[in-house]
Amino acid sequence: MKSILTSMAVGGLFGILAIAQTASYTLTDLGPAGNPFSQASYVTNRGVVTGVYTAPDGTQHAAVWQGGRIFDIAKPGLGGPNSLAGGLNDLGQIVIQGESSAKDPNNENFCGYGDGLACLPYVWQFGTITPLPTLGGNNGSWAQINNRGEVAGFAENSTRDSNCPAVPAVNGIGPQVLDVEAVIWGPGPGAIRELKPLPGDTVGAALWLNDKGQAVGTSGLCSNVVLPPIAFGPHAVLWDTDGTPTDLGNLGGTGNPAILGRGNIGLGINNHSEVVGTASLTGNKAQHAFLWTKQTGIEDLGVLQGDVNSAATSINDRAQVVGQSYGEGGPMMGNPRAFLWENGVMTDLNTLVPANSPLYLLIGFSINSRGEIAGFGVTNDGEIHAFLASPNYLSSAPSAGGATTAVVTPVSLTTNQSSVVLDGSGSTSASGDLQYQFAVVSGGLKPALLETPNDPKATVDFVSGPGLYLVQLTVTDSKGDTAKSPVVMLNYQPSASSVAKH
Repeated sequence: MKSILTSMAVGGLFGILAIAQTASYTLTDLGPAGNPFSQASYVTNRGVVTGVYTAPDGTQHAAVWQGGRIFDIAKPGLGGPNSLAGGLNDLGQIVIQGESSAKDPNNENFCGYGDGLACLPYVWQFGTITPLPTLGGNNGSWAQINNRGEVAGFAENSTRDSNCPAVPAVNGIGPQVLDVEAVIWGPGPGAIRELKPLPGDTVGAALWLNDKGQAVGTSGLCSNVVLPPIAFGPHAVLWDTDGTPTDLGNLGGTGNPAILGRGNIGLGINNHSEVVGTASLTGNKAQHAFLWTKQTGIEDLGVLQGDVNSAATSINDRAQVVGQSYGEGGPMMGNPRAFLWENGVMTDLNTLVPANSPLYLLIGFSINSRGEIAGFGVTNDGEIHAFLASPNYLSSAPSAGGATTAVVTPVSLTTNQSSVVLDGSGSTSASGDLQYQFAVVSGGLKPALLETPNDPKATVDFVSGPGLYLVQLTVTDSKGDTAKSPVVMLNYQPSASSVAKH
């Protein structure tokens, strides 16, 4: 199945840019060249992209794109052939949906690959994987991971529900036998917390969460909630940090499980608790992208000219929204187009990239705090490829002009040496004078010893033995403006000989 989700920030300059009009974008076809299918599902604030690509043997593998290269991170996995990468947080953790080698005893086709294998989420970190538990059932899947190490998604329990559909859903998933509930895993190993559906509902699925631990998704009955890809249900839901569900409302309709994507669901939430998704119109004849806030409720974002349907999939902390607008034929056959919505205006993303771009952009899945957009499009040869669209103001903006930036090299490293030097001398400030403060990032990981933490270069001593060490640089200029670097991830794995010396 070609999975389609419906499912170290640098401070300073880009956070305060005032964009007077919609920016133009540079488009990168992430390929790989000649590959029949790849998809981007998430882009970090450093422009690292996660997703999936078609491996040489024809299976689908979790992938990461960074610095112009693609990295296959499907192995080690759960033993099955197919996997898909989702969010990547500042701890270097990537959440992955992967097949196991075990057959699903209920033949549910839970993740849509059609081979009868059970499907589970797990967290990948520097090649080490941690499977996530279910609620007693056989399957589960992720939605997103936040910077606290919490993962939102959905997992089966042991309840055999006679209301579950005995035939595959309109998107090919199923048949479903067991009930599914929205959950949050972590941040501790093995922790799982069930998110109750709205009163009167029996199942739910979380599709995104923010750094506060608030999650969004859908709830309903096993008969009318359709799981990803292209998830939907009768009620769009926000689960607060204490697990309390809130009905986000609708645009007049309740949805129809027989029509692909026709329902109400929250698909994205930012750190200001602003929610985006898609909702059915009166009569369930169409659905539109929406923006919900606690102050204003649900707002119809409309469609691109000539279309009748739309879905908003991601919102950043600047309230920029991306998604897909399409016609009567549905999200795959109705001439779908990626859109960017900001300041009350929805724009076809294809009109913001050069006319000779290698892809026609079908959907934007993720937008980061700098305005970079990841999704997928179609090539002239009919291949589906992941893309990254970068606003041109990122490359044309001056390095000074009142901004302060914190830069550290390397940003990540695996080493067998007992110490490493971090270089923050590439940091900049309009005022010229900078003060440096390297510090160990908390989070239950390895404490390190920092030498000369107030100099442009600091030495990290791995005094706590093998493992992951996290360090961050804060710079302050003469005016008091500060900026933080991305979190530096240092994986200390000493050789047997160096361990013996200690």
